[in-house]
Amino acid sequence: MRVRSGRTVHDLRRENRTAVLQRLYFDGPQSRFSLGPATGLSSGSVSNVVAELVAEGLVEEAGSVDSAGGRPRTLLRIRADSGYMVGVDVGETRVRIELFDLALTELARIERPLVTEGPRRVDRYDVGIVLDHLREGIPGVLAQAGIPAERLLGVGIGVPGIVARDADGAVVHGQTIGWSAVPLERLLRESAIVPANVPYSIDNGAKTLGQAEMWFGAGRGAQSAAVVLFGSGVGACVVADEVGPGRAIEWGHLTVRVRGRRCRCGAQGCLEAYAGAEALLERWREAGGQPPADADEETSLTAMIAAAYPGEGGPEPDATALAVLEETAEYLGAGFSDLINLFQPERILVGGWAGLQLGPAFLDAVRGHALSYALAYPAAHVRIELGALGPDAVTVGAAILPLTGFFARGGRREAARPQEPAPAWQATLRERAAQ
Repeated sequence: MRVRSGRTVHDLRRENRTAVLQRLYFDGPQSRFSLGPATGLSSGSVSNVVAELVAEGLVEEAGSVDSAGGRPRTLLRIRADSGYMVGVDVGETRVRIELFDLALTELARIERPLVTEGPRRVDRYDVGIVLDHLREGIPGVLAQAGIPAERLLGVGIGVPGIVARDADGAVVHGQTIGWSAVPLERLLRESAIVPANVPYSIDNGAKTLGQAEMWFGAGRGAQSAAVVLFGSGVGACVVADEVGPGRAIEWGHLTVRVRGRRCRCGAQGCLEAYAGAEALLERWREAGGQPPADADEETSLTAMIAAAYPGEGGPEPDATALAVLEETAEYLGAGFSDLINLFQPERILVGGWAGLQLGPAFLDAVRGHALSYALAYPAAHVRIELGALGPDAVTVGAAILPLTGFFARGGRREAARPQEPAPAWQATLRERAAQ
């Protein structure tokens, strides 16, 4: 049966379920009475939806509150153990895999470093290595927590690069890491890591960071924000809706210096060639600095910060490290001013392992440069601050991706996909590409 808008009764029921689930999730325990105004649904619709969700084990009672002159009202909340999500951060120094319940409580974690230095040096961006970490890590966190894979609502994965989609699912174009049209979702499906009806949600790591900060971190309450992921390279996500999905932008590849330093993307003068942790350490080394031998990027950056900002009672600041960091603060500030002028966000939030390390030491300098380079009106209406979720923000955001799909389906699991044979031309083209 269809209603006049073209939506079916099934569509309306799903939308009503989605509205109730989202309000319970974001606003905490509520009564049936308060869910009416919060969702815009009639009391009868709320009662029907709640009865369904309770019967399915998605919603449970959570005590009661007094009403104005009547019987106490029963509070409702989403059951934390009614579903689970895996969040994965395919970062530039490590792969982090975490298992969460529906309340986003971390239940298990596995980390695998991507080795870049010393006698075990390997290509840290080798697709096979990353896939091996996922094949071992996803079942590993499930085993640690004793959760069957069938209870997963989905696996969310944040990756460096642009994520496109074709008939096989998510395809990653990571120019800076040498990933050219990597069919990551198809490769994962072929590995049969999780049941066929458990969805993979793959997106840019800056976007998953932005999603997490807007839902649960420093972005809460803002209608718009630019969330910066500052790691080996730099990226950003622009969000125009507190709850809706953001949009990943290749902010690190804005040109900040014509015919400047060669970026790892192949172009010259990109912001990432000056402000990413990898480039920052290279510039320190070129200026005469001495990063620790055979150390990874995170350890080397820690040493650089300690040299530049030794603190009270410590040795004199390392002039070379300090000069490189001060120059980097100006480059970042100029990059922030571009975000301010282009998108006029209420907030700019800084995350990522390098951003969290550097932030306390030089965020004030970055803020000063950003406001001096930006147009006066949008600069006067923006707050620039650190993200609130720490180094796990990308995995939390990745876990949110399947949760968003679960809510959009009204709290119903994705149906198993029929296994249909692929057209013959697809197999032929793949064989040619492998030659």
